Amino acid sequence: MIHPDTRDTIFIEDAAVLQQQSLDAEQYLLRLAAGATARRALPGSFVHLRCHEDLPMRRPMSVMRANPEAGWIDILYKAHGQGTRKLAGAGAGDRINLLGPIGKPFKLQGYRSVPLLIGGGVGIPPMVFLAEHIRKQAPAVKPFAIMGSEIPFPFKPKPSKIMVDGIPGDAIACMPLLEDRGIPSRLTSRQGYPGCHDGLVTDLARIWLDGLSTDQRQQVEIFSCGPTPMLQAVAGLAREFALPCQVSLEEYMACAVGGCAGCTAPVYRNGKVSMLRVCVDGPVFQADEVFPEMVGNNQKSEELQPEP
Repeated sequence: MIHPDTRDTIFIEDAAVLQQQSLDAEQYLLRLAAGATARRALPGSFVHLRCHEDLPMRRPMSVMRANPEAGWIDILYKAHGQGTRKLAGAGAGDRINLLGPIGKPFKLQGYRSVPLLIGGGVGIPPMVFLAEHIRKQAPAVKPFAIMGSEIPFPFKPKPSKIMVDGIPGDAIACMPLLEDRGIPSRLTSRQGYPGCHDGLVTDLARIWLDGLSTDQRQQVEIFSCGPTPMLQAVAGLAREFALPCQVSLEEYMACAVGGCAGCTAPVYRNGKVSMLRVCVDGPVFQADEVFPEMVGNNQKSEELQPEP
């Protein structure tokens, strides 16, 4: 059953579980029959799930993939609380109520020739969606993804057969889902996983960017999703190399449709800071909007105070 909200952009769906796969480290890949959401989801979109009938509060989940023709969406998540652990018990045929798709997406066209996609932990799924969108909408554009995790990856890494100039020779692990679609990727971790670069995603990104010529770097733009400290480091990297950068914020939220204003974040625009809602004003923002300390070294701290 599908009910559009008054804006005709967010739908309430009683989605059927098509399958749920258990992965390492209490991670799960959930496929839902959610036709309205699948037809309208864009890279950066998320859904607000009711994890169990006993739990009225919903949880926001990024859409990792959407198939508008078949009417399904994929959600990758980690069970770490009461709600997600109950969600992990759902099986084929069960119904899950959701609101979706929600949020402003990453840019959808006009890409530079080499988008660099940086995902960390639960920030990996939006990067997969974006990579597939770019490959479909702009075949001449060549995205490159760097993914990081400090727990086992939610997929079995394999050695990449796609060469990437400037990447250390021992960093050969890739994400099979992207590799199989001809999209190069490399993995990072500080846990000693085989084939992964020993360091942070920004460490490997800096090595790669340092190896490019000035002309080559001018063809790069950055897209990222992950924990806030990682996004701040990515914003700093983008500023260091003078590259455009969009980031998708992670934030706890109650309603997810802009009513409660419980997920606000300070966003720097036009010399002032406004408190914007991550759910509907974002979750995607320009990096220098949400990390104003990256705007310039001469910015006075008093100018960065939120408006009353």
